Amino acid sequence: MSERHVLVLPDRDSAEEVVGELPDRFGVAEEPLLLRDALAGEDDAEDAQWLVVVEDPEGRLDPTALDGLAAEYDGWLEAP
Repeated sequence: MSERHVLVLPDRDSAEEVVGELPDRFGVAEEPLLLRDALAGEDDAEDAQWLVVVEDPEGRLDPTALDGLAAEYDGWLEAP
């Protein structure tokens, strides 16, 4: 069962570090999508969250472990 996981991080540096951790810790081969998510009504980049979108075509990634990784960088795994 194919799944998509969205990790929410507080800034771009944290998001890029998480992207770098995914292949080693989880064996993610496909490059995750990195997106800026401006908070409602905010144009300032300082007020933006960053999303790391991880495709999981085989449904093998552990959501709890992904949430733990995001938490190491003051982020979280978005609930499906």
